[in-house]
Amino acid sequence: MSATPGTTLLRFDHTLLRTTRRALGGTPAVPVARGMSHFGEHAIGWIALGAAGWLRGRDRADWAAAVTGVVAAHGAGVVVKRVVRRVRPALDDVPALVATPSRLSFPSAHSCSTAAAAVGFAPMVGRPAMAIVTGAMLVSRVLLGVHYPSDVLCGAALGAGVATVVRRRMTSTAGWKA
Repeated sequence: MSATPGTTLLRFDHTLLRTTRRALGGTPAVPVARGMSHFGEHAIGWIALGAAGWLRGRDRADWAAAVTGVVAAHGAGVVVKRVVRRVRPALDDVPALVATPSRLSFPSAHSCSTAAAAVGFAPMVGRPAMAIVTGAMLVSRVLLGVHYPSDVLCGAALGAGVATVVRRRMTSTAGWKA
């Protein structure tokens, strides 16, 4: 009898959850991950960063498009989460290290909004910096035990996709300026 794709994915998710916690669980990565979790909650940190960039007065149209992409990606993640209704990991050896606003896991809204920020903010702050922050956010959600690796990867893909569409639409609008 062979394993179904869903069982194989769940085993993979469990293995990566346990491996991440064993590797990073007793390190300073945990308080950093908690800080990132608070920053990313409801995309508020990304929205604040985008607002600060917009207030600077330069590249306002780009900052507005970036923040719109973050909000749209976060919203898309929340909608998909409520449709799919996958519950968060519940492994005895990998307890959650941070509180969450719901018990729903797929996709990671933190990953959606962070990947959207990477797409939108990269032209202003640099692609390498945004790639590093995005990778750290994705790992942090697994380290904290609140998402499966598949949740964060799918969330990042959804967020990047939504932000790309928003950015293209907003920057291609003739004469649009913030």
